[in-house]
Amino acid sequence: MRRSDIKEELKNLTFDFFYWFSRFEFALKENQLLKRTEVGKNAEPGWDSFVERYSDEFVHTDESSTLLELNPLRQKVAEHSRLEWKQVGLEDCNSELCKVVRLLKTVRNNLFHGGKHGAEGWDEPARSEKLLIVGKQILDQLAKLADFEADYTQHY
Repeated sequence: MRRSDIKEELKNLTFDFFYWFSRFEFALKENQLLKRTEVGKNAEPGWDSFVERYSDEFVHTDESSTLLELNPLRQKVAEHSRLEWKQVGLEDCNSELCKVVRLLKTVRNNLFHGGKHGAEGWDEPARSEKLLIVGKQILDQLAKLADFEADYTQHY
């Protein structure tokens, strides 16, 4: 999909998703949910720590169920350094929250790093819109679950 072909609404949804995704990662760090806690290490958001802490409290919503149904794919290296789209591995997830977070991060990674052509759905603006809308709604719900909406929204 070329930039000139992207409708303004989809551009705005993409910006909103990136904005709220980054705010959520800020909230993770602000609430000491870090990837590593050793002194001197880079401060990175601890999605695994979040999943571990809140998996028992997580309850599926319509949005999280929709994300699972949409099942975004991940780009992988195939033979001869070709790129191909494959299912996101969820077998090692021991909670529903793990699955939702992994797919939510896949949406973010596909937007930021992945190819935007050739994969089922990426040249379908309606599918992209749905992923962005439910993704943002899930971020809102996860911030509420963790009770760090103030850090997430910057309303203190």
